[in-house]
Parts: sequence; C-alpha cells; structure tokens
Amino acid sequence: MKGVKSRITRALPSQAFVPTCDNSGAKVIKIVSVIGHKTVRGRIQAAGIGDLILASVKKGKLEMRKTVVPAIIVRQKKEFRRPDGTRVAFEDNAAVVLKDMKGNPKGTIFKGPIAKEVAERWPAVAKVASMIV
Repeated sequence: MKGVKSRITRALPSQAFVPTCDNSGAKVIKIVSVIGHKTVRGRIQAAGIGDLILASVKKGKLEMRKTVVPAIIVRQKKEFRRPDGTRVAFEDNAAVVLKDMKGNPKGTIFKGPIAKEVAERWPAVAKVASMIV
C-alpha cells in the first residue's frame, strides 16, 4: 500500500452506509472503523478515497449479511483536490469488498469508474477496474 499524493477530504464518517460497486455479494455496507487513521480524542473517524475500512454487511446475500469485511472506498460525492489543482467529485459513494487486508478484491467486476488515487495505492484493485478516472 502506497501513500496518496492528493489532499483527500474524508467525507464518509464511521457508521455511514455505503453501497458497493462489485459483484462480491454485498450490496450495502456500514463503516465500522477506518484502518490506520488516528484522530483527536472524541472525534469520529472518517474515510475518504483510497482508505481501507472495516465494514459490516447490511444488505446482500444471506451468507454475507452480518459479517465484518475489509473494504476500500473507490468513489465519494464530496470533492477532493489533486496535486495539479483540479477538484474531482463523483456522482455517488462506492466501496469495493476485499478478500483480505492485503487489498485483493473479492469481486471480479466493478461497476462505474474508480479514482486514480485508488489505482495507484491498490494495484490489485486497479487490475480489475474497467475505468479509472
């Protein structure tokens, strides 16, 4: 996992419901925690593009429901700034469910675009992605 060069605004707080954009069996996940983020005491953790999260599956196949899975945020509605000054915002929030904490995706097809920052940081996700913005 590499560091992100962009200034990512963390727009998805803990306990947020995020739809998935892959065919892993999960439809909607709830963010439980953000891996690797430290905050001020009392502040709620928040995730942004490219962040590794632990999430609980709320909607999806019966064998997936009520399980805690690792996931990566691949799109967010809130704009974020790239090093060249451009600001990028997507139409929706989306996440990709992983097999393990190393970044291997569980699904084989991703619907919609994936941010360039995610592709740089997580090469296994970039291999499966059809469109990178």
